[in-house]
Amino acid sequence: MYWWDPTYILVIIGAIISGIASMNVNNTFNSYRRMLNSNGLTAQQVAMNILHGAGIYDVRIERIKGSLTDHYSPNEKVLRLSDTVYNSQSVAAIGVAAHECGHAIQHMVGYAPLKLRSASVPVANIGSWLSWPVIVIGLILGQTGLARVGVMLFTFVVIFQLVTLPVEFDASQRAINILRDSRMLEGEELRGATKVLKAAALTYVAALFASLLQLLRLVMIVNRSNNRRR
Repeated sequence: MYWWDPTYILVIIGAIISGIASMNVNNTFNSYRRMLNSNGLTAQQVAMNILHGAGIYDVRIERIKGSLTDHYSPNEKVLRLSDTVYNSQSVAAIGVAAHECGHAIQHMVGYAPLKLRSASVPVANIGSWLSWPVIVIGLILGQTGLARVGVMLFTFVVIFQLVTLPVEFDASQRAINILRDSRMLEGEELRGATKVLKAAALTYVAALFASLLQLLRLVMIVNRSNNRRR
């Protein structure tokens, strides 16, 4: 069929992998959402305890709408916990809150990969916005060089996602260590929080893999266009 591009299979594979990872983290979170911690602490209280225990007193904890929209903003020094996490006593919510505290601790200690990720955000945003228009214009005009510039711009997105991996893995490991050492979670509770964080980490791996497949597809499209014009 004339409209079918064989390279679409790479996009489909990436979408399936990302979908499976997303489904896995949601299922794991919902599973351990029903397990309440024996200390009776909310995720917000745990986050406050972790921050103060690390000597961090200038980071605000705010509630935001949504589910699993939790994040730490280093520029604002704000740790935002979603509706499904903030007041929850579940081990799943506590794991998520502790993970975000891990990012705040990374910020405080000057964790190098976090600095690199923050510095690469503008470049990654430019690559995300401009890569496709530049590639399409280059292909339409028959300018392979311009199309390859677009591919290079998309490479910045892939690099950003690659840099993100150690940042996320380290934040989760910090969270697990703190929850264990402080005994805020123990035994099956700690194992549950660990499973939630591992499932979340896999979504970043899946996103990177999907982007690598997309990058491969773009390279194939540009090279194919170049070969046709020879």
